[in-house]
Amino acid sequence: MMNDELRKALLADNCLDEIIGQDAAKNQLKSALLAERNAIIIGPPGIGKTTLAKNVAKLLPETTVNDCGFNCSPSEPVCPGCKEAEKGRIGKKKSKGIQRFIRLQGSPDLTAEDLLGDIDPIKALKFGPTSLEAFTPGKIFKANNGVLFFDELNRCPQRLQNALLQALEEKKVTLGSYTMDFDIDFIFIGTLNPQDSSTEKLSDVFLDRFDLVYMTYPESHEIERQIVLAKGKKMGQAEFPGQLLDFCVAFVRALRENRKLEKLPSVRATLGLYERAQSNALIRRHRTVEQEDVKDAIISVLAHRIGLKPSARYVLGPEEFIKEELEDFVLQEQHNKGDGR
Repeated sequence: MMNDELRKALLADNCLDEIIGQDAAKNQLKSALLAERNAIIIGPPGIGKTTLAKNVAKLLPETTVNDCGFNCSPSEPVCPGCKEAEKGRIGKKKSKGIQRFIRLQGSPDLTAEDLLGDIDPIKALKFGPTSLEAFTPGKIFKANNGVLFFDELNRCPQRLQNALLQALEEKKVTLGSYTMDFDIDFIFIGTLNPQDSSTEKLSDVFLDRFDLVYMTYPESHEIERQIVLAKGKKMGQAEFPGQLLDFCVAFVRALRENRKLEKLPSVRATLGLYERAQSNALIRRHRTVEQEDVKDAIISVLAHRIGLKPSARYVLGPEEFIKEELEDFVLQEQHNKGDGR
């Protein structure tokens, strides 16, 4: 659905500025979109994949659409309601890009009918099983002239992958004996978490229709610090000392380097420490966040966000692991200060 306005927006400097850092991933996604390619963003949870996709939707120009729920263009409607209505009977409305952002959550329970649509049996009896009136559009139609964001694409069953493949490749939906051609126009952005093992395998035929964009944890301590200050909630009037914030960021980043972990804490962990430490300070009537406020939040924020490798899992649990790592980290910090680093 590339047009001059969207192309101009994508070529502007810092157009995807809602994500701090991740310059390589942002450039790869912009390149794929400019080439009108379907994209899958690959990366662990909590690094901003959804935010990046929403940022793309916000770049879409405001446009006039039919007030039908499917963003139909007044001159080229795609949904059955607009096609069957008399000209001028459907109301019009202005629609911003983010209003045309449709999110689907990958799940084994999601069906092809949920995505593409189904036949209403009552209308089928009245109008005929292959009539346009009997067809109830699925969620893919709601992304018309917008962004279809499919989170955790690799959690979808094989049957749904095949249905989506046909829609992306042929612009056609086939449900049993019912076939419907549609000229629906949308940007497709999917995501998958490579660390999640409880997922469906994406076939080579399916993946061949996409370009892959890789995202990872914040590239540097300073970038992660900026993210926390920009995205974290300010809880009351408790001041958060910069040195203590650096401690929180450094500890989470040190855990990501730990060889005993197979599941690593995301930026949500750093944000959690920032916000919960402020809450603890408010409860204690502290005007400034102190180290004990941070320490009292660490287990609650971090223990469930890490996963130990089997070799470490049989020795201690995540709570004990976090406590030991925190003690070692504090000692190392004190040692570094003693050395003047």
